[in-house]
Amino acid sequence: MTPQPNPNPQVGAAVKAADRAHVFHSWSAQELIDPPAIAGAEGSYFWDYEGNRYLDFTSGLVFTNIGYQHPKVVAAIQEQAATMTTFAPAFAVEARSEAARLIAERTPGDLDKIFFTNAGADAVEHAVRMARLHTGRTKVLSAYRSYHGGTQQAINLTGDPRRWASDSGAAGVVRFWAPFLYRSRFYAENEQQECERALQHLEDTIVFEGSQTIAALILETIPGTAGIMTPPPGYLAGVRQLCDRYGIVFILDEVMVGFGRTGKWFAVDHFEGVVPDLMTFAKGVNSGYVPLGGVAISGAIAETFARRPYPGGLTYSGHPLACAAAVATIQVMEEEGVVENAARLGAELIGPGLADLAERHPSVGEVRGLGMFWALELVKDRRTREPLVPYNASGEANAPMAAFGAAAKKHGLWPFINMNRTHVVPPCTITEAEAKEGLAALDAALTEADAHVS
Repeated sequence: MTPQPNPNPQVGAAVKAADRAHVFHSWSAQELIDPPAIAGAEGSYFWDYEGNRYLDFTSGLVFTNIGYQHPKVVAAIQEQAATMTTFAPAFAVEARSEAARLIAERTPGDLDKIFFTNAGADAVEHAVRMARLHTGRTKVLSAYRSYHGGTQQAINLTGDPRRWASDSGAAGVVRFWAPFLYRSRFYAENEQQECERALQHLEDTIVFEGSQTIAALILETIPGTAGIMTPPPGYLAGVRQLCDRYGIVFILDEVMVGFGRTGKWFAVDHFEGVVPDLMTFAKGVNSGYVPLGGVAISGAIAETFARRPYPGGLTYSGHPLACAAAVATIQVMEEEGVVENAARLGAELIGPGLADLAERHPSVGEVRGLGMFWALELVKDRRTREPLVPYNASGEANAPMAAFGAAAKKHGLWPFINMNRTHVVPPCTITEAEAKEGLAALDAALTEADAHVS
């Protein structure tokens, strides 16, 4: 780790003490966590008060697509604050209008109306509400191995263990298996079989649930926290066809994969001819500099509310500071070729580099991803594909992944770890030198994982 100038452990200790006394952290047993005190961040790095610097392979929570503290976006926020810090959402405001225009220019098809929210979870909440009002139906289909947010409807749509404590079983959610060849639920031997069988399973689910009861189907275009599983060719097009056949609103969740993360403006752009009816976004829209999310709405659904009020809103919908940050972020991404950088380095450096690590480390079962959005599936046994740690492991059962994470941090890399996977999701602005530095640290840390291979 490269020491940062002027470390100040005393200030760090005070920050830490106040945090432990008063901050209630998400997804955590409060007495069992030890949050690091962070002194600063810039570009692809952050550092603590001890002077330890880390290359951030998490992009915060996969949102700093343009890195930390980009000067043009910081300046835009400052300028907006000096001009108009805030204003109610019922008015036309320049930053809000321009952000909506720039987003709509990049969304696929006729997703030309933008409803702004504060984050991805409430974007999902409103997308589902719109779908139910548009169709007059109630049920929503969602996939296992998914994450859609922490609010009530969004967490019930989620298909990972974070849902369990809040799942009332009465939210109108029906889950299905989406394709994932490495751990196929359909006994498939190749991507074509996986696609065909997953689509048949989905149609069977629709038929047996009663298509006339289903308002919407929601998918992460490429599931993120659940494992970064790019759907096989033809799957999303097949889902689109099923939704059309049965009159179901197709919602794509692009909260994590939108705005350059996969080497396209939106991940759906990788799949020719696929346009959802509603698309949620957040995170990368302004790199998380000020909270912002939203729903991009098709013409047909927008028309539903042309003369009928939409019964939903937020005090801070389209907040001027957040929208000014979005405008500046999109402009930076255009001017600096950020999307192109993510695509190029993903294809030419990150992807091949991770494949090389897989060749040399027996703990790596599979490498998958696009752009700046990759996952390493860590296993005990490549032949059986037994995960390095059990599903939803904690404590001693999770020790191999904890050891891997500690080794990565020792080598100056902050890793994104979920269950038996490490995700490689650095800022889309990462340089070749930084990417190579991260791959070298991963190489060293994987030696620790290899020690637990059967």
